[in-house]
Amino acid sequence: MTDAAPGPAPAPVRTIGPSEVQKLIPHRYPFLLVDTVDILEEGKRACGTKCVTFNEPFFQGHFPGTPIMPGVLILEALAQTACVMVMATGGYENKIAFFLGIDGAKFRNPVLPGSVLKLCVEATRLGGRAGRFTAQAMIGGKIAAEAEMSFVLADRERKTGALS
Repeated sequence: MTDAAPGPAPAPVRTIGPSEVQKLIPHRYPFLLVDTVDILEEGKRACGTKCVTFNEPFFQGHFPGTPIMPGVLILEALAQTACVMVMATGGYENKIAFFLGIDGAKFRNPVLPGSVLKLCVEATRLGGRAGRFTAQAMIGGKIAAEAEMSFVLADRERKTGALS
């Protein structure tokens, strides 16, 4: 992610709405953590949106009286945004993405009920079977979390055992 001065966000090339998100990735409620994805540059940059409501199931236990979105779910939301961006390029209809690694994760500001979480990802390496991206989750222009993540693409209908 660049540290450029704040300014108007670039206009999206296209916006992927909730029904198309569900066509591109296998996640479903309560584990679908991205509502829409704006593709800023095909296969390279995207920003997703997650409207965090008080009704999220994780708020019941994290933490009663002081609800905070778990950091691991913020990272998952970033990964889902990256996955939507990659799958939307086409040619991955029979693939599924799995985490390979998370590096340098930092949590800077809490995500509370009522937050609109912006999930910005940028591919730093994208090959036929794997990729790497940088990611920032933002609330009102402030960084909530950031990390570098990597993933591998495997056949969706795979046999048990090693990733294919």
